[in-house]
Amino acid sequence: MRVRLSVAVGFALVAGQALAAPGPEYVGTTEPFASDAVYFVVTDRFVNGDPSNDHRDQGGKHPTFDIPVPCPDKVDGNIGYLGGDFKGVLDNADYIRNLGFGAVWITPIVDNPDQAFTGSKEISCTSTLTDRGKTGYHGYWGTNFYKVDEHLPSAGLQFADFTKGLHASKLKVVLDIVGNHGSPSWTMPVRQPQFGQIFDKDGTLIADHENQAPQQLDPEHNPLHAFYNNIGPVDASKGSIFDGNLAELGDFNEHNPAVMDYLVGAYLQWTAQGVDALRIDTIGWLPHPWWNEFVRRVRAEHPGMFMFGEAFDYDAAKIAEHTWPANANVSVLDFPSRGAMEETFGLKQKGFETLAEPLHLLGGPYANPYELMSFYDNHDMPRLDASDAGFIDANNWLFTARGIPVLYYGSETGFMRGRAEHAGNRAYFGQPRVDAAPQSPIFGPLQRVATLREATPALQRGLQVNERLQGNEAVFFRVLQYDGVKQTALVLLNKGDANARMEVTRYVQPGTWRDALDGGSVEVSGTLKADVPAHGIKVFVLDAPVQQDALRAELDRAMSDQHARSRRAVPIR
Repeated sequence: MRVRLSVAVGFALVAGQALAAPGPEYVGTTEPFASDAVYFVVTDRFVNGDPSNDHRDQGGKHPTFDIPVPCPDKVDGNIGYLGGDFKGVLDNADYIRNLGFGAVWITPIVDNPDQAFTGSKEISCTSTLTDRGKTGYHGYWGTNFYKVDEHLPSAGLQFADFTKGLHASKLKVVLDIVGNHGSPSWTMPVRQPQFGQIFDKDGTLIADHENQAPQQLDPEHNPLHAFYNNIGPVDASKGSIFDGNLAELGDFNEHNPAVMDYLVGAYLQWTAQGVDALRIDTIGWLPHPWWNEFVRRVRAEHPGMFMFGEAFDYDAAKIAEHTWPANANVSVLDFPSRGAMEETFGLKQKGFETLAEPLHLLGGPYANPYELMSFYDNHDMPRLDASDAGFIDANNWLFTARGIPVLYYGSETGFMRGRAEHAGNRAYFGQPRVDAAPQSPIFGPLQRVATLREATPALQRGLQVNERLQGNEAVFFRVLQYDGVKQTALVLLNKGDANARMEVTRYVQPGTWRDALDGGSVEVSGTLKADVPAHGIKVFVLDAPVQQDALRAELDRAMSDQHARSRRAVPIR
């Protein structure tokens, strides 16, 4: 997964002297995508840029637009389409870019059913994996993976135009893809069109679940069943959710070569239109060899394309399996760190020590922890339940610690904090909220730290050495000495309610450290001292080779660990 840096940065001058002699390499990752923080939108729920594609009359007896889910506190959820589209995202590209992000992750763009689903269990404000009355507004219920869903494009704004427009705003495009399943496929009182069906690029029906439970399918005698697995759902008390079908979704047969050919062909159609990276939905539901082959075939057309998967599991050892070259050879969303961030910055307000173990900086299970996608909430779980100060603290950590930051739309204002999926997690954001976002007390500090990361290579790809993670204080170094860059960033975080006077002696190298956020510089001979405001951050940067013995020892140990991980990885032949 790691490739060379895309941009070589000039050699740093050391205290006005000549260029320093080459030293040892210290680098967490050389993955180019690590330079880009990611803003994640559920496209339908961001901004309705073009009301003409809303299709408000769609669905007949089972309409698809604006279907509230009542909640006792009168903050309702919604399971219908609400109008967000390509134009809504593109109209706000500069907003996202100026906030400090380099990439936009959008939900799947493929065609979804044209009615609300009538099967499954009834949805309530607190329910999960229940789909009765729900629509495919989210994009994960594909029926034709070669066709864009009609709610997204506009006249003169097809997907290729959309990616071109984002690129013009200096934003990369992350496309969400699904390899595990199609739409809900059985439990309907009466069969509905498209549900449980798959169509090819010419619109020909090639698979049909026929509203039958998986174990009733007969792929041996009915070619339309061959696309699906005929394994029934597994009771949670008898096995893992990964052992059987997810809800009533049509479960693709990973042993059928036609499934692989269909999905690879479809996604290559979209990646050819300007996609820079892929987010892989439900990667844990398909076996490693399947993903190995899928990734190999996509990267044959797009060498080095960055991909990251969703394995909804808080066991690092399990999700790490996908990162190894012998398996999917991709990054993953860092659920273990996500859980620790919720405990640290949410209502529990645990100390920074909670975040130490999930980092897995040394001896961990991942192929490379610096390439993990770091986040504190998303569309499949309750949003972070935190105060404004908690969000500020979370963002200060997210954009300075190891990993590639992912922010869920609206979190720049604490939007719908604490709300679960059907209780407003995926609520419509809208242009008025976008326009008002800079007034939120969360927005400015986020923009400040995101812009800092974007301007500081050490925070993007440097090794992390912790000086202390304890209570309300976090002090750590990010060090990059690679390809001409010689930079050390010292990060000081204070999530307490009072100003903190911090002193750092361990690992501090004498020299002129510039204050990367507040301007100016400090001359350091042995100890760096700084006042860090309540719920604040200070970052000092030294543009010089590492010469401090204790720090070099830690960095050497980290690089040795990196090499050990590489040696135990089994390469793809």
